[in-house]
Amino acid sequence: MNAKQRTMMSEVTVSGTGLHTGEKVTMTFKPAPENHGYKFRRIDLPGQPIIEADVDNVTDTSRGTTISQNGASVSTIEHVLAALVGLEIDNVLIDLDGPETPIMDGSSILFVDAILEAGFMEQDADREYYHITDNIHYSEPDRKVEMVAMPLDDYRFTCMVDYNSPVLGSQHASISTISEFKKEIASSRTFCFLHELEMLLKHDLIKGGDLNNAIVVVDKHVSKDELDHLAKLFNRKDIDVAPQGILNNIELRHQNEPARHKLLDMIGDLALVGVPIKGHIMAARPGHAANVAFAKKIKAIIKKERSRKHFKVYDPNAKPVYDTVQIMNMLPHRWPFLMVDKILELSKTHVVGLKNVTMNEDLFMGHFPGSPIFPGVLQIEAMVQTGGILVLNTVPDPENYLTLFLKIENARFKNKVVPGDTLIFYCTLLEPIRRGIARMRGVGMVGERIVVEAELMAQIVKVKGLEE
Repeated sequence: MNAKQRTMMSEVTVSGTGLHTGEKVTMTFKPAPENHGYKFRRIDLPGQPIIEADVDNVTDTSRGTTISQNGASVSTIEHVLAALVGLEIDNVLIDLDGPETPIMDGSSILFVDAILEAGFMEQDADREYYHITDNIHYSEPDRKVEMVAMPLDDYRFTCMVDYNSPVLGSQHASISTISEFKKEIASSRTFCFLHELEMLLKHDLIKGGDLNNAIVVVDKHVSKDELDHLAKLFNRKDIDVAPQGILNNIELRHQNEPARHKLLDMIGDLALVGVPIKGHIMAARPGHAANVAFAKKIKAIIKKERSRKHFKVYDPNAKPVYDTVQIMNMLPHRWPFLMVDKILELSKTHVVGLKNVTMNEDLFMGHFPGSPIFPGVLQIEAMVQTGGILVLNTVPDPENYLTLFLKIENARFKNKVVPGDTLIFYCTLLEPIRRGIARMRGVGMVGERIVVEAELMAQIVKVKGLEE
């Protein structure tokens, strides 16, 4: 039985301070319809612009993840998105009256608690997962970042961090299924090193920080005067270094809380792929920039695979709409320049043609005879002839017309075509045919592989017109 999409049972509001802006912000999670996804709405701005939680909208990853769209932006979204993914909620509209989500306690747990208080509502539409079918790799060798998504019929995470710090050292965190998020990951707070904290304070970048929402790792010797200075900055009576090598402002919730928080960030950032994933995500030394780059790679693969699904799989042996003889009654081309063997499908707006590539064609005597490849220019010619059938189909006497190729744009050759391949061309009108001129998008495929694509313009003219 397919899992159903979920939204909120009712709306719920949380309030707090933005970590970097220091501004008070109120954020409300609201139920949303099926296939809505995650969207933020800046209700403090004119027109209340909406920003979709999409990796293509990411504009900054320096101190958290920021997305921008429609002239508005929202920062530090990863903890909010992690809560939604961890609770397997699909559709939510998030209203907020500021440029940054509230930091709360530096984790996702307060968002989780608020959402659980509102409750869930199952919707009619099925949840459509993207199943990882082959390993997807991402790496940044200079930063020793390694990430991989592997096939698995669940959503599993494994994360390793290593900061070459004698205090923090190497840490590992994992969950075997996303349902473990609330118990194992949601309460893990953000962290920083003391030298980073001092830099951030110097540049006025954590106006909302109060030492209650972050673990501060002490990675250097700290004098009593420095500790007193920090205590004064954060309005605390006493600050010291705890035995675990962190400031004594808070106690660790988990021995490996930093690694768990990195895993939390990764879940939130990968939500920007836009669809729930089935797979095992493993990462070494992840960060927001790497997470986002990995999300973009996964989304690009999803987009590519979905584009292929728009094309039907045709049986080359099925009875064609036009066979070779019928095509020659429409097109003036003849051997060796007739590039279409069959028309498999034809309507007023699209045509599907077939070209069998064989070693017997004369061109292979001179075109890489030791490693024969069907030339890209002839792939385009075959695509144009296929499109020509579509245009000629609009007149009652196609045998009296010629198809002239006027323009080609955005041509891309993605895979080589060799003898033995069967090329199938899909040509679709981009706009209605006017005065015998057609603009088409053409795609050539061998099996499930796109080998060529281009935008074409062609015109049909009467043969008599050419003679004049």
